[in-house]
Order: sequence, then structure tokens, then C-alpha cells
Amino acid sequence: MTQPVFDAHLHIVDPAHRLLENNGYVPEPFTVDDYRVRTAGLGIAGGAVVSGSFQGFDQGYLVEALKSLGPSFVGVTQIPADVSDQMISDLHEAGVRAVRFNVARGGSADLADLDRLARRVHDVSGWHAELYIDARTIDNDLCEQIAGLPAASVDHLGMHRDGLPNLLRLVEQGVRVKATGFGRIDMDPATAIRAIVNVDPTALMVGTDLPSTRARRPFHDGDFEYIAQVLDPSQVADVFWGNAAAFYLGA
Repeated sequence: MTQPVFDAHLHIVDPAHRLLENNGYVPEPFTVDDYRVRTAGLGIAGGAVVSGSFQGFDQGYLVEALKSLGPSFVGVTQIPADVSDQMISDLHEAGVRAVRFNVARGGSADLADLDRLARRVHDVSGWHAELYIDARTIDNDLCEQIAGLPAASVDHLGMHRDGLPNLLRLVEQGVRVKATGFGRIDMDPATAIRAIVNVDPTALMVGTDLPSTRARRPFHDGDFEYIAQVLDPSQVADVFWGNAAAFYLGA
């Protein structure tokens, strides 16, 4: 694409750092160099490196990846609920900008810690919270809790078509959504994308989800073209760059 892209969801798998088996799975390496080679020609000018279930609370790989990728890339990390304020501040200095709650696969702090931890990282360093969650499981209480956070986003379009009404309720209240992981979701992505931008065109962000670990199919370069075709042309620049740059970089 000629349009600059902020890749709002990517993973780096560095074998120099410890990887944890998750449900019998350990990913193949996907280093910063691998990412650069794979995304050459896609117009990616920034992005968010997201900690996976198989990385647990390790920060070493993330700090090194952000050093290599440069200041237009930020980190989304997993931290224990009892993490110190100093650690949050140190990670912020390294480029981390969000805490992830991996409800779908684990490896993060528990959902029971969502409100307290999300508010604390926001108070200490201005971070937002990100949830990898099946939107079908978001009941009224959890919807109210997520919407009440200082800032939050949901991965992979909420994962399932039956969760779209719940997802849209969150979008109505300012929650962001990533159009990512098309090989993971059970829905027509075009339907979800149109519905989200109709509610709030500033809510939608795009990403590669590379290297697409455990997805039924990996990211295709054509996924970006697909999203662009679904959008009104006037929305493309914000969805591919502006919305995520504002959310992650304050730009």
C-alpha cells in the first residue's frame, strides 16, 4: 500500500529469551529482522509489539525489540497484578504504552485484576488496557467495567459474530477495536468493520497479527487491501494510521 500503516498488533518471538509452553504450544522464532523482511512493501511506519501468552511476564524480549524497531513502535505488555510503580515507569521509558489482558489464552494478569491494574498503569504512566477476549463473553457488568476504564481496546474484532452487539456497545463508549487476526475470527470482517466505523470512525485500527501464531491462516498482504476497500476512501488514512498513532503515540 502507498498509505502509511501503523501496525497496531504484531508479535516478536525471539528465541534468545525464554518462551513458555501454552496449551502444548511453543511458537517458531519470528525476530525483528523476520518482521522487517515479511512486511517490506506494506508501508508500515510504526506499530505496537504485543506480548503473547507464550511470553508470560518476560520484558527482556520486548525492550530489545523496541530498541531495534525505533521510536515509532511501542510495546503492549503483560505484567503481574502486583507489579511495582517503578517497573511500570521503567517500561514506559522503554516504549511500553499498554497492558494486555489475554483472556482467550492466558499468560497475563487475571480479568479479576482488570479494573485495579488498568487504572494503576494509567495513573502511573498514562497506559491503556488491551483485551484479547471473545466478545460473546462480555456481559453487562464486564461491559460497564471495560467502558469505564480510562482507555481500552479489544483485539481481533472481538473474535465472533455473535459478540458484535457487545463490541459495538463498547465502541459507543469510546473503546477502540483492532481489525486484526482474520485467520482467528468467526465472522465476516467487512460486516464488523462497517458497523464499527458507522458508530465511531476513530475507533478502528489495523494490524498484521504477524506471525499469526495458531491462526487458521496467517496474515495475507491482501488483508490490508480488503480493509481499504470496505472503508469509505475518506476513512482510510485514519484507520490505517491516524487512529492508532493518536492512541499509541499521542500523535
